[in-house]
Amino acid sequence: MRIWCKLFKKNRMLKDTVIENYNMEMSRTAKVYDSLEQACYEFDLEKPIWLDKNKQEFIRHARTRFYQDNFIEQIDFDYLDFQVIEEDY
Repeated sequence: MRIWCKLFKKNRMLKDTVIENYNMEMSRTAKVYDSLEQACYEFDLEKPIWLDKNKQEFIRHARTRFYQDNFIEQIDFDYLDFQVIEEDY
């Protein structure tokens, strides 16, 4: 699985990273959570909270955005875009 994470502010991408996880012993959900944790570590962010809206978007489109509402601390960007770009089969 490959996931692309991007930080945006005023419709401009500030940073991006691609997280790869091909561990076949992990479930898809575990890979998603692990990838988000790795991206947050790379961006030096706290992990966002998955709200129901995020879960539903991710289930439907394999993509979601985390805004200020998803973070406890103040963020200096508009949103974190989190998207699956390649699935394991």
